Amino acid sequence: MQLKWLEDFVALAQERSFTRAAELRHVTHPAFGRRIRALEAWAGTPLVEREGSPVRLTPAGEVFLDSAEQIVRTLEQSQEELRAAAGRQAHTITLATGRTLARTVVADWLMQLQPVLNQHELVVRTTSMQQAALMLEQGQADFSLLYHHPTLAPGLDTRQFHYLHVASDKLVPVARADATGTARYRFERGTPVPYLAYARALALGRLVEDHLANHRQAPRLQRLVECDSADAVHEYALKGLGVAWLPWSMVHADCRDGRLAVAGGAALEIRFDVRIYRPKRRLSPSAEDFWHALQPA
Repeated sequence: MQLKWLEDFVALAQERSFTRAAELRHVTHPAFGRRIRALEAWAGTPLVEREGSPVRLTPAGEVFLDSAEQIVRTLEQSQEELRAAAGRQAHTITLATGRTLARTVVADWLMQLQPVLNQHELVVRTTSMQQAALMLEQGQADFSLLYHHPTLAPGLDTRQFHYLHVASDKLVPVARADATGTARYRFERGTPVPYLAYARALALGRLVEDHLANHRQAPRLQRLVECDSADAVHEYALKGLGVAWLPWSMVHADCRDGRLAVAGGAALEIRFDVRIYRPKRRLSPSAEDFWHALQPA
């Protein structure tokens, strides 16, 4: 079965003439006739009455016409959709990252990179740090935006990928502020403090747990809740449920406006960098435009 046989048959049913249908299909009359006979051989029954004019379909041909028209129409629609998708893909940039970085660093980019994003579409895929790195390795993303810290290793082969440092941030212990602007919970010697923890599956969770496990003056914490969403932990802290280590980029406005307050000194802060990784091979023009826009002036 060939698609052109179905298209020939539909054209013949419309024109009711071998000559006009052959002209419409841009083939000779004999070649057109051979293709109709090939379709009948595939169907195992005659589809066209060859006696008389105009051409008539056999009862089997009338039944088959609906199926042929539907198949041709469906394939034409699919082809149009594929072409449209290819056109969109040529102007699409895919970035794999974590939910917290999508909210902070990427949100800032959306404001700063307006000239580039006016011409291209940025598709942000949020997932774990390991999965974001894997998506880059498997070609499912043009870029991966990842935390960088000795505790966190994305494991990307430096022979195949390179990176650009795009931001520095820190995790700061914060709690709801009281009427005086002081953190409701303080790290006082011997007194456990309600602790809003990240799931260790999160990169931020591994950073905090490693930092506290190796800090000689780590405060006593009473683990109140564990969550795999920094946004949710942020909300819990705003509700006054306990202390949380949150990115400064996420909470500096809350601290400035008196909703949250820093609950510990600089020694309890955890500093980290943010890097964007890409393959060393050349990417699409859209992705290369995006990468160029990220370069320092």
